[in-house]
Amino acid sequence: MQLKHPQVRRRRLPREQRHRLILEEAVRFFAEVGFEGQTRVLAERLGVTQPLLYRYFPDKDSLIDSVFDEVFLKRWKPEWEVMLRDRSRTLLDRLSEFNKAYWRELSSPEPVRIFMFAGLKGEKISQAYLELMRDKVLEPICAELRHEIGLPPPEELPIDEMEIHMAWALQGAIFHIAMRKWIYKVAVPEDIDRLVEYTVRAYLHGSAATLKDMLAARV
Repeated sequence: MQLKHPQVRRRRLPREQRHRLILEEAVRFFAEVGFEGQTRVLAERLGVTQPLLYRYFPDKDSLIDSVFDEVFLKRWKPEWEVMLRDRSRTLLDRLSEFNKAYWRELSSPEPVRIFMFAGLKGEKISQAYLELMRDKVLEPICAELRHEIGLPPPEELPIDEMEIHMAWALQGAIFHIAMRKWIYKVAVPEDIDRLVEYTVRAYLHGSAATLKDMLAARV
């Protein structure tokens, strides 16, 4: 007589807890395999059925949107925007403090790998992140640099793309430290705070003179 194995019943979880577990695993999953990863495989990793997964996220696109919110939007601190515009402090201090905090948000592999996979796949979340950075970081940096060196504010002379690219040079340098660590798997300096300060100093010293020449040519 063949013995029947007792059925293993999946533990029922509150909806919010199940939603959180799926989202956290989706972040790890897409950071590991990229956005070509199938939701069927994600469901298997979670020990649930694919139809159950779609009860929480109607389709793969909605799941990816939630991953973006989790990895990028929820990590953004509104106080950073206030601090970047706080003219009671030097721009060197503000940019150093911001980028040290920004680095700490990049000191895990998920945001870096997800951003890279999204860019390669053409996912809209990479474009959404770039727009977030432009609005909340790059344009404020350009405006504050102008103020620091006594140049016209954006209200008088609009910020152009060349200025934005110069600000990207700073943020790209910080992001590249994380890429070296999580993408290329090479060693990065232990004293990241010191590296950030040097990087900010290099940006400010080089950009000030360049920006003066650029704006002089426009007026």
